[in-house]
Amino acid sequence: MRELEISNQDLSDLADDALSLARSYWTSLEDRPTYPSTSAKQTTELFSRPWPEDGRGRDVFQDFNLITEHVRPSTGRFFGYVVGSGEPVGALGELLAAVLNQNVTSWRSAPAATSIERAVIGWLAQAVGCARFTGSLCGGGSTANLMALAMAREAKLPANETGARPGVIYASEQVHMSIPKAVALLGIGRKNLRLIPVDEQLRMRTDALEAAIAEDRKSGNTPIAIVATVGAVATGAIDPLMDIEEIARREALWLHVDGAYGGLAALAVPEKFQGLALADSLSLDAHKWLYQPLDCGCLLYRDQSIAHAAFSHSGDYVKIFSQDPEEAFAFFEESIELSRRFRALKLWMSLQYHGRRAFRDAIARDLHHAQMLAEMISSHAEMELLAPVPLSAVCFRHRSKDNQAILRRVIARGRVYLSNATINGQFALRACFVNHRTTTDDVRAIVSEVIAAADELNR
Repeated sequence: MRELEISNQDLSDLADDALSLARSYWTSLEDRPTYPSTSAKQTTELFSRPWPEDGRGRDVFQDFNLITEHVRPSTGRFFGYVVGSGEPVGALGELLAAVLNQNVTSWRSAPAATSIERAVIGWLAQAVGCARFTGSLCGGGSTANLMALAMAREAKLPANETGARPGVIYASEQVHMSIPKAVALLGIGRKNLRLIPVDEQLRMRTDALEAAIAEDRKSGNTPIAIVATVGAVATGAIDPLMDIEEIARREALWLHVDGAYGGLAALAVPEKFQGLALADSLSLDAHKWLYQPLDCGCLLYRDQSIAHAAFSHSGDYVKIFSQDPEEAFAFFEESIELSRRFRALKLWMSLQYHGRRAFRDAIARDLHHAQMLAEMISSHAEMELLAPVPLSAVCFRHRSKDNQAILRRVIARGRVYLSNATINGQFALRACFVNHRTTTDDVRAIVSEVIAAADELNR
């Protein structure tokens, strides 16, 4: 027997081991601390071991229990960042996708996987009111935003053949860190990214946007794109899409909407997202508000030909000879990736298993939990809100104590996990709800834990 082969019986035993470990982990989640009591020194000593000359066999699976003690678990009381909860059907879909080991480059390479991804893209586009859009899945919002701005550059200031030329991109000063990164990577340069001031709701000010565009044109600069944010990472702020779209149309600029955090909330509150269908491109993250295991980002766009203009470049080794348009379809002609995982399977299985209503209701619960926390904070004499709560991120502070010290203490207590933000120059405690496991008792625990941590600072 060749050494990398595994007998049917051993394979069956390994599969049983893996599923048993998964079941045990899922059923123990709510008994685990929200953050592990560990250090870089500990994890390095535990896991930076030599690659053995002879295999350990089945025993290696027992390391999983040790690993779970040193990871951040997806409990219902994790409120940090914008990280979904890893819905189990999706996790099992991920396992099955790895079993199939498809390289989803094109229909020829992966017939079922390609058709499933295109179907899922259609579901997502329709769910957010962009039924005529197409697109692809990718690693996350950062990749989606990079591809969207590559399309914007190629549509407005083509660079693929001759190199990048100076062009200006506009975004809110609350924009996600991936936008300055994308502008740098595309050769546009961060000095050509204009960060537009925000209003009292932390939304992009359209008067300031118009003034910036006018000033650039007067100075001989070339505006090419506007990035609107629906769900700013710190606060959930939603830029005024309809007004921004009107400016983009009047100025003949590409409009990209970064909806990696907030876009999929359109399932539950479509009235907050009027104008999504007017964008040229839109990023979404199913590993946020569809609760999928990482990673599962998405880029949607209106004009497929511009995706081809931006990304189409291939060699003879991937030449497709079929004349059937479906069988000739290739993701590598519309994406920066050639090798692509079968990301769509987990989403395809999870969305069908639970149905649209279940996801809509889960998002609505997250929104309700954020409003519930905001009301609790507003009614508590020792705390105050620092920003509006349009979606599910709640930024607040203790009025009289060191909030950085409170945050460290809350995390050390291990009962809830919060992150932080800076709002108008003030350090904020931040709770974000994108977790199907969260209950109302978990929400109530946030206030009690912050107060308990603040009290401990006096001892």
